Order: sequence, then C-alpha cells, then structure tokens
Amino acid sequence: MPAVEMRSITRRFGALVANDTVNFSASEGEIHALVGENGAGKSTLMKILYGIEQPDAGEIAIDGRREDIRDSTKAIALGIGMVHQHFMLIPPLTVAENIILGSEPVGALGILNIAAAEDAIRKLSETYRFNLNPRDTIASLSVGEQQRVEILKLLYRKAEIIILDEPTAILTPQEVEEFFGILRTLKEQGKTIIFIGHKVSEILGISDRVTVMRKGKVVGTVATASTNANELGKMMVGKSIESLIEKAHSEHRKQLLRVENLSCQSHRISSSLKNVSFTIESGEIFGIAAVEGNGQSELIEILTGLRKPSGGSLYIEGMPNLAHIPEDRLKHGLVLDFTLQENFILGRQRETAFSSPVSLNRNAIANYAAEQIRNFQVDPPEPMNRARQLSGGNQQKVVLGRELSKNASVIVAAHPSRGLDVGATDFVHRTLLRERNNGKAILLVSSDLTELLTLSDRIAVLYNGAIAAIFNAHETSERELGLYMTGASAAQSAKLN
Repeated sequence: MPAVEMRSITRRFGALVANDTVNFSASEGEIHALVGENGAGKSTLMKILYGIEQPDAGEIAIDGRREDIRDSTKAIALGIGMVHQHFMLIPPLTVAENIILGSEPVGALGILNIAAAEDAIRKLSETYRFNLNPRDTIASLSVGEQQRVEILKLLYRKAEIIILDEPTAILTPQEVEEFFGILRTLKEQGKTIIFIGHKVSEILGISDRVTVMRKGKVVGTVATASTNANELGKMMVGKSIESLIEKAHSEHRKQLLRVENLSCQSHRISSSLKNVSFTIESGEIFGIAAVEGNGQSELIEILTGLRKPSGGSLYIEGMPNLAHIPEDRLKHGLVLDFTLQENFILGRQRETAFSSPVSLNRNAIANYAAEQIRNFQVDPPEPMNRARQLSGGNQQKVVLGRELSKNASVIVAAHPSRGLDVGATDFVHRTLLRERNNGKAILLVSSDLTELLTLSDRIAVLYNGAIAAIFNAHETSERELGLYMTGASAAQSAKLN
C-alpha cells in the first residue's frame, strides 16, 4: 500500500491546466524524485498534497485512506511536512524557538516550557546526527545547518511524509554529501521522502524512483537504477539534450575587466570585500565560487554601479555599456506586471531607437521585442503577455535577450540558471558560451559548481570576503572548490585529493 497516492489530480488556473489528471504515488521508506521543466506542474502537485492548493478534481489517499486536505494544518496532522526552497526561519530566534513556532509546549498553567522543548529537540538532533544546538540562533548557522533545522521542525511534528523542494540549490558539495546521508537515515527510519529537483546527477545518486512531469502531465515513472541522465533529460524536455558547444580558443586576447584591491564594508563582517584583485580577458569566462554571504553579492553590486567601494579600483572596457544578468530575476531583472515589450527595453526606453522627446515609438518597440522573442525562443511568443505569466526559464530568456542585445564587452552573470530546468539551463549555458566565443569577458557567479566547471576558464574562490585561490577550471574539482569555499587550507585540500 502506498504511503501517498494521488489519483487523477487536476488543477486549473484560468485557461492554464497546471495538473492534468495526474496519478502519483510514493511508498514508505522510499526517496521518490519528482522532476520536470519549470511549469511542468510538479510544485503545484506537491502544494495540493500539502494543502496549500486545492484540486479541481481527483483524490488523495494517505496510507490507503482517502483524505480531504483543505489546508496545511490538516496535512501536518496527517504526518505530511514540506521544506520550501526558501527557508521559513526567523534569523534572530534560536533553533528551538523556530522549531516550536505554532506548536509551543505549555505546562499546566499555560506557561511555555522551553526547557522541555530544547530537551526534545536535542534528543531528535542526536538521533538523526544533525549536530544542532537548540540554543544557537538561526543567524549563526550555515545554510546547510539551517536546512537541518527545517527538517528537524518536521520531525518534531512527527512527519512521516517529507516533501523537499529544490533542497540542494545552495549547498556546497560537502553539504550535499552530508544532506544525502541524512536522507538515507530518514529512509531507513521508514520515512517517505518526495524530492523535487533539477540536478539529474543528484537525482540519480539519491532516489529510488523518479516521476517525470511535462506540461502538467506525468510522462512516466521509472526505477532510478534502470535509467540514466540522457533518458531522464529526454523525458523532461521531449528531446535529447546535445553536448554543449566547444569553447573556442584565441591567442589574441585583450584585457576587458581589471579589478585591483577592491574593498567594501557590509553590515555582515563575512561579506565585506577585502583587497580583491583579478582580471578577465576577451573570450574568457571567469567563475566566482562562494558560499552565500562571502562577498560575491557586494562584488556584483560594485561592478554594476549599485554600490560604491571603500577602496581599490576597477577598469571596464566600453563602460558604461555593461550587461548584467542579476541573481534574482523576479526582484531585479523584470517588472512582472509589465509586458514583454516593456521588459525588453527596460533601461533603454530613452534611446532614440525606441522614443522621441515626447513619446515612445511603439512600432519600433514591438518589432524589437518580436525579434528578441524569436532569437531567444521565448514561449509563448506573445509580446503583450505580462512577465509574470511566463515560466522561470522563459523569464530568464527575456532578461538574457535584453542584456545581451546591448552587445556589451563585459557580462556579469549571477546565478544564471538558478531554479531552471534542464532545458532552460542548457539554453542559458549555450548562450553564455556563444558570447564567450564571440570575444566577450564574462564574470560568472554561481553556487552550482558543476555549472562553474562546465563553463569557466578560470575559477576564483571567495571566502570571508577575500580570494582564497584561483584555479584553472580543468585542473580542479567540485570537491576541491568546496573545501576552499568552507575555509579549508591548501594543505587540507591536497591531503583529501
């Protein structure tokens, strides 16, 4: 009997059918991966299971019993828990205070018994080898430790079915290894784990079965041991993903970006930049690897004019014509209620190609937007659609189209494939490599070490606001980069390699 069974689930949002008669099941003691392109319907399906969304048709059975899950309170009562991609934690509060929020233990007189809660949380932490101190504040924990708090919160509420949404998106390789160890322990305890993910290599390494969704439907469910990356990729996007284009090599490179002793202060000591220096030449992708909060955001803000440095200098060929693909496309890359036409000319609306002193040239804007939609394969190809109507991958294509059409000599790309499916990620990677091969200098900041190693020519590791090391991409590994990202010395790296 499946621990979870969802039968003929249908969910509509106006004309959009997010889930189309979907059947999905997961067993006790199983790690079941749910994968698909952005907009495939997997998150909607899990929100229905957790009570955040309500289906228009279909039914859900938990341990063989049909249940009406009207809200997350009912889901929690049924032993269902969900860890969202963006953690739901309050930084100033302690581990224990975050875990008990909403289910505070009280004594006979209604007084909060925090000591009892801390004791129960400490025992749970020891049982699952989480190594968490209930009295530590969330702000003092690493990203990996914060994720353990989220899982511990579910275990404290006695969850038997655990939904994980993109759980490894911002973890280092070492943290991923530790996290997978935790998942295997939970599996041995009989927990049912549903793992929403995009990284096929991780899916193959941790799951027992994989369900693939495409355009609101289930394409198929396969045993992980009987499939491979190519087959899963084809199921997800409906076609084979070809190898990336080759990196062209040029003997006549020109220095396009130079950073010398760049420094700045931040409200967090660890993210202050400390005498950072590097150069990027034409036809080169220079990667930045760092755990979040080690100065990479401040570096990007200085390069793009959003923050002033406290010291040092920088030189950019062709300033102020610099292209910027921001790390958060929703907050800083798009105006979600603007049309695609309007988003394509953001920052360029005063150029003579698009306006006169008294009005916008609507025909010119429409023609330009239509051209970018074709060039960057935005789907659906409707220039008057609002940006919020697009999937994450197509939103990123709009950002790419606007920024790269500037023909800037230097491109700053921050987490360009974060949250994207395999097809959209492939498109972004190919686009950046073409720009590189056309002689552009690209600064690539990413928490995805596979992405950095695939695209970069050189990679710098930022730790505590300073450059810990710079590697040739073909001479290092995810493990070595991960060690430097967490402050390991060169000697430690050499010993472990």
